[in-house]
Amino acid sequence: MPTDLDRLQGNWNITSLELEGQKMPSMGSRIVITGDRFTTVAMGAEYGGTIEIDTSKKPKRFDLTFTEGPHEGSRSLGIYELNGDTWRICLGLAGKTRPRKFAAAPGTGHALETLERGQAPEEAPAETAAPVQPGREDELSGEWQMVSCIRDGYTLEPMLVSSGRRIGSGGETSTMFGKQVFMKARYTLDATRTPKEIDYAITAGAAKGQTQYGIWEMDGELLRICYAGPGKPRPTDFHSADGDAKTVTVWKRVK
Repeated sequence: MPTDLDRLQGNWNITSLELEGQKMPSMGSRIVITGDRFTTVAMGAEYGGTIEIDTSKKPKRFDLTFTEGPHEGSRSLGIYELNGDTWRICLGLAGKTRPRKFAAAPGTGHALETLERGQAPEEAPAETAAPVQPGREDELSGEWQMVSCIRDGYTLEPMLVSSGRRIGSGGETSTMFGKQVFMKARYTLDATRTPKEIDYAITAGAAKGQTQYGIWEMDGELLRICYAGPGKPRPTDFHSADGDAKTVTVWKRVK
């Protein structure tokens, strides 16, 4: 009789991801199970280690022990459901407690994922900035690495932050995690205001077709942006609290 570990052998593509109450792009992430070994490919980084299954508990449990990658030496404790070619998991990020239910509430350090068995998706080529249009250069043009992100008062998990980048050129910008585009927009700046203002006309992403209003400032090599959710008024400061629908990002120029 095949065990759950037998049934989990192969490639599993992450089709939905929720991290501490925030729905996140899955970005072509996947988990590959070979024997009692796992490899997780996510957000431009690769993690590896061993997986242990315990089917005697309700809900069923699994433990990941990381032996390779940024989380080497740590463990993630989780619960799971396996239904044919669909694998639903909820796990604590490295060092966090094991979830008791399939939920990833803010502040828990839990991630809720749905995975589907299948071939590994083909990797899309990395996006690069288009040539700057003459007369359209501004302080936000170029490529930027994400330093931090706070959304609705909750700090984005470091693994995602490390894969975030922003490409600005000719009054257009793309925000990416790994190789997946999270948001594209046309933007306009007003540096005569205090704080300086930025308007986003979203052209791709969850808020496509909507406008978001923000503020920005430069501090040496760092760019700080705070923007409101669609339909919300422009922020007046660089803070984000629970439920205010504001996002504060900090970027460092790399190109």
